[in-house]
Order: sequence, then C-alpha cells, then structure tokens
Amino acid sequence: MAKPDPISVEIPSTPTGNHGELLSTISNRMVQLHKRYYGKGPTKARSYIMGDLVVCLMRGGFTTAEQTLIESGRADLVHTQRSEFQAALKEEFTEAIEQATGRRVTAFMSNSHVDPPFIVEMFVLEPESSWNSSDGDGSDGARSDGAGPSG
Repeated sequence: MAKPDPISVEIPSTPTGNHGELLSTISNRMVQLHKRYYGKGPTKARSYIMGDLVVCLMRGGFTTAEQTLIESGRADLVHTQRSEFQAALKEEFTEAIEQATGRRVTAFMSNSHVDPPFIVEMFVLEPESSWNSSDGDGSDGARSDGAGPSG
C-alpha cells in the first residue's frame, strides 16, 4: 500500500460546509494573538486553506518601536526580533489553528515584509489520512480554499 502524500492539495468540504466561517475564525484568532502579544495588531487579515496548508496574510501591525527601526534602516533587527518572538509563541499560534481546523499542526512558519507591511503565518497540518487513522472517527479535517470560486 502506498504511503499518503504528506502535502495534500485536495480541497474537500468542511464538516459544516461553511468555508467562510472557518477562514474568518483563523484570521480573527491570528489578529487577536498579535494584538495580545505585540500590543498592536494587523489592520487587515485574510486566511487561505488548501489541502494541508493554512496561510494567514496580514497587513500592518508593526509597533511604533518596530516602525522606527524600519525607518532608520534597521529592518533586519525587526525580522530577528519577530522571528525569536514567534518561536517563543509557537504553542499559542499552533493551538489556535488546531482548535479551528480540528487537525494537528506539524509545522509553523512566520515572516514579515516591511514595505509594504505584511506579516504571514503559515501552518502545515498533519495529513488528514494520518489524523483520521489515529483517532478513528473520521470527523476531523475541516479544510477549504479561501481563493476558490465556489466557497
């Protein structure tokens, strides 16, 4: 028997069929976490799910101190600080995605771009076939594609 592909690109329906609600929940939770831990949150957020990949793209959200560093040519310090901070908060961010999707996160990546100001949080979910075989009920695995034409 062939081993399942660890990166699925299938876009099955969510259990409730409400893709927009799942994507909104993910975006809102990521913004809340940024506000809580950075003191300032992004001004806009949009999430996408395709197969085992969850991406939340956020605009803005740099603190006044970070913006000052960026404007003085020290964006590398902002990237370094945010990278270290995200490593420290890995559990909070992955837990939020696991709760929203009902699937375990196997990888978490975070990055920022200063001009224009973007922050991206990316999560790789455990393949659905592995998740379902471990719990046996087959009811987990809410997935959707925020860019799809037939939400």
